[in-house]
Amino acid sequence: MSGAPSATLDKPVSNKRWWQLVVGVICMIATANIQYAWTLFVPEIQDKFGWARAEIQIAFTLFVLVQTWLAPIEGYFIDKLGPRLMVAFGAVFIGVAWVINSQATSLAGFYVGAAFGGIGVGSIYATCINNALKWFPDRRGLAVGLTAGGYGAGSAATILPIAAMIESSGFQETFLFFGILQGSMAFAAAWFLRSPAKGEIQVSAKLAQATRDYTLKEALNTKLFWLMFFMFICVVTGGMMAVAQLGVIATDLGVKHFEVDMYFFVMAALPLALMLDRIMNGISRPLFGWISDNIGREKTMVIAFTLEGFGIIALGYFGHNPWAFLILSGVVFLAWGEVYSLFSALAGDAFGTKHIGKIYGVLYTAKGIGALFVPVGNIMMEATGTWSTVLYTVACMDITAAILAVVALRPALAKHVARSKELQRQESAAGGTAAATA
Repeated sequence: MSGAPSATLDKPVSNKRWWQLVVGVICMIATANIQYAWTLFVPEIQDKFGWARAEIQIAFTLFVLVQTWLAPIEGYFIDKLGPRLMVAFGAVFIGVAWVINSQATSLAGFYVGAAFGGIGVGSIYATCINNALKWFPDRRGLAVGLTAGGYGAGSAATILPIAAMIESSGFQETFLFFGILQGSMAFAAAWFLRSPAKGEIQVSAKLAQATRDYTLKEALNTKLFWLMFFMFICVVTGGMMAVAQLGVIATDLGVKHFEVDMYFFVMAALPLALMLDRIMNGISRPLFGWISDNIGREKTMVIAFTLEGFGIIALGYFGHNPWAFLILSGVVFLAWGEVYSLFSALAGDAFGTKHIGKIYGVLYTAKGIGALFVPVGNIMMEATGTWSTVLYTVACMDITAAILAVVALRPALAKHVARSKELQRQESAAGGTAAATA
């Protein structure tokens, strides 16, 4: 029944869930290079085949769109088949994606590889996030944050070996070797995953959480879902605009080639800022997720979105100073990465976990919508002649989301939770009456 309540317990949850979290993070680490190591291959592909870089980068755009827009379909199969089969399926696709890239001799070949990679990464990412939501109702923010952080920072350990192998053996051999390695790693880990059995989970006593499992149709019929969807678009669009244009912004502000002396090493400001992206993304998701477990999702959203908004404003105003550019870009990255842990955790709180694959799959398409708005930043810059207009617009979107978290999301969530408990009581009473008359 769609209204079946999530199980609650007075006793502690099984410690087996921490093993499930570790396996989920391993799967995410195995998929991370499909996205984050791509930039290392682009110059090599261009040198070998002579194609324009913009044509090659269409493959990356295709990867993001496939990963994002297939999320609702993947969510359906996650709820139906469970985590093992879905991650194993995704592992095959991420392995095949780079094997295809290793053999590709045309742009179409790389586009096909990107599509396979998008399907594989989307299947693994969505499954591991959903499994963390199901196992950790009392610590959803932390669990989802650690899982998403594995994807955000997962390439850190392999980025140098991949770069070294490209240098020594060429990009095609590197695609082949790491494609097989990463696919095999995720495939092996998949068989250790499972969903919690009935009675293994408990609802948090600290947070406002519905005890009723909503179907996708029921969730889409609530105002709360569409409020979350709008806020997600605001924040993810703003962050993606700032991140995607960081290199161009650094050039226009005149800080791209500034040498930052950190005493132990010297590095140009832009690559150092991009390095901070990986670090801050890895820290942001579990950090803000943990905070949200303790003070509530809405309060955490206010803190993070406000910090993001004012960080972007300061970047536009002070970014011509190389040190300010470096510090403020780090602040922006720190305050942006948490959207993937906060909104997924909030979706589990609001709608339960029985159908969370489909529900969060639809919510996650906000990222795809945000990606479509990213080119608008270039249009705005060309029309006004300054990046300040773009950055201030983005900041307004973040601050709008922060205000909505207080004035709209908090009361809407409280009303929704109260309504879900009433519906659960009515459905339980109806079920009891039906059993008594049977």
